[in-house]
Amino acid sequence: MCLMSRPILRRKGSKPCAASWTSPSASHLVVLQPMQRPLELIPHLRTLMAYPLLPMNSLASVLGVFRILVIGQSGVGKSTLINKAFGIEQASAENFEPGKADIEKELVSPQNDRFVLHDSKGFEPADGVNCDDVKLFIEKRKKEAHVKDQLHAVWLCFRTPIVGHGDRLLEEGAETFLKKDKSVLQNIPTIIVFTKYDRLRTLMLMEKPADFDTAITEYMQQHCINPITEATGSTDISYVAVSSSPGLEQGRKDLIKLTHQKVAERFKFQADTPSPVSVVTQMAQRTLPHLKIQGSVDVGRQRYWKMLTSGANFRDHTITECLAVIHTDIVCVWNFNDPLQYLYSDEFRGLMANLAGTIDASTPASPRPTRADTTSTICKTGPPLMFLAPLTLPFEVGLGIVQWVRQVYQQLPNVHHKFMAYIVDLVHILDILFALTANNSEKELTRGAISSAFNTYYESEMRRSTHEQIKSSDYKIPNRDAVLEKIIYLVGTSPIDDNDISGALRNIPSDYLAQDKEWPAKSNGQRKAC
Repeated sequence: MCLMSRPILRRKGSKPCAASWTSPSASHLVVLQPMQRPLELIPHLRTLMAYPLLPMNSLASVLGVFRILVIGQSGVGKSTLINKAFGIEQASAENFEPGKADIEKELVSPQNDRFVLHDSKGFEPADGVNCDDVKLFIEKRKKEAHVKDQLHAVWLCFRTPIVGHGDRLLEEGAETFLKKDKSVLQNIPTIIVFTKYDRLRTLMLMEKPADFDTAITEYMQQHCINPITEATGSTDISYVAVSSSPGLEQGRKDLIKLTHQKVAERFKFQADTPSPVSVVTQMAQRTLPHLKIQGSVDVGRQRYWKMLTSGANFRDHTITECLAVIHTDIVCVWNFNDPLQYLYSDEFRGLMANLAGTIDASTPASPRPTRADTTSTICKTGPPLMFLAPLTLPFEVGLGIVQWVRQVYQQLPNVHHKFMAYIVDLVHILDILFALTANNSEKELTRGAISSAFNTYYESEMRRSTHEQIKSSDYKIPNRDAVLEKIIYLVGTSPIDDNDISGALRNIPSDYLAQDKEWPAKSNGQRKAC
C-alpha cells in the first residue's frame, strides 16, 4: 500500500526549493542571503557545533531527516495519522491492491521535507513473506553506518477492535511477528498505536456504562494491551490510542510526545548536547508547539545564546550577519510549509529587527492604533485595526531601513538586549503563527498569516512586558549565565497561554490568513488612526 497519493509523494532527492549559500570565510561565517535556505553545507556535525555562525539548517543536512517505519494493514488509518502528525496534505491511496506497498521506498512529502516514511502493508493473515520482508528491512537499517540512514522510530498500528462485531486485534501474521521476531525491534523506539479509537468511544456512549472512563480503560486493557503483552511476553510496551475525529486530538499529541521522548533517550549525543535525531524529530512533527520551543532552546543554548554578552563568535561581524544565523536557526526548527521562503526573507527579518529595536527606541515605536472599521473613518468599538487589516504593519519592511543592524557587534551598547529581544520575539511570533495555521499546516504559508501573527504579538501587553523584563534584569550575576537563563525562561512562556492574545486570535477571520498580497512597500513608520 502506498500510504499517500501519487501527487503528494515523491522519491527522496528532489527538493522543492534549491538553495545556495556563500562559502564559509576564514572566520567561518555564513551570511544568510534573501529567500534562500541551506540544504547541503557541511559534512560533519562536529563542524556545526565548532563554528556557531554556521546556520542550523546544516544540522538537518548532516542528519538527513527523521526516518520512520509505519506498519499496519490497509484501512487501519495510517494515511490520516501521518497526514495530521506531520502536517502534510490529505491524500488517499490510489489503486490500492494488497501487497503494493514497497517498504524499501523512501516516501516524502513536498509539504514537509524533514521526514522520510517507510510504509509496510502490515501482516495479512498467514503472510509469512511480509514478516520476513519487514524483519530483513529493519535488520538492514540497524546496520547502516550513518545515523541518518537508520530507523529512528517504528509505529506498529492496529485498529482498535470492537469484539462484539467480530473484530480481532492480532491476525495470525502479526501475532507470529510479535512472538518470534520482536527482537528485531530491540533498540529501535517502537510504539504500538491503536487507531480508530473513536469507534470504541461511540460504542461506550451507546452502552452508557456507569463510569465511562473506567469502562474504556478496562476494555483497552483486556482487548488491546493484554493481547500485545501475551504475544510479546513483556509488559514493558509503549502504546497510545489515537483517533482522527474532532475533539480527540490528545491521542495524537501523546503519540508525538512519546515518540520524541523515546527517540531522545535512544539517540543520546553527549552530555548537555541535544541529539541531532531529537532535534530533527522536533522539526518534523507539526503537532506540539512546545517541542518546537524546546528545539529552539536545545539548539540555541549550544550555539549562540551563551555568547550574547561576550560576543565571542560575533566580534568583527555586522549585526546583520549575526542575526541572519540566529534567525535561520530558529525558523528552521519550526519547519513551516514555506516554499516561498517568506520567513527567511529580508522583509520579514527587517520587521523582526525593527521590533527588537523598540526595546531601547532604536526603532521608534508606532502609535498604538485606535480601534476602527476599515470601511469607515468613524471610530467605534470592535476588533483592533490589526485584525481588520492584517497586512498593515507597524514598520517598513526590509533590512535596508534598520539602522542598528548595520553596526559591528561590539560597537553597539547593550547589544545583548536587542539580541535577546530578537530571539524571544521571534519564538513567540512563530508560536502564534503555529497556532494560527495548526488546522491547515499542510497549506503553504502566506504573508497574511505571518502579518497577523506579527501584529498580534506587536500589539500585545506580553510583548511590552517581555521587553521590560529584558531591560530590567541584572546580567552580571557571578557564575551564572543570566542571559541564557532569561531567554530560556521567556521563550518558555507561551503567548498562546496569554488570554489577550488567544482571544485576539479567535477574532482573526480565516480569509485574512489566506491573503498573500505583497509586503507593503512603506507604512511611514505608523498606522493610520481615525
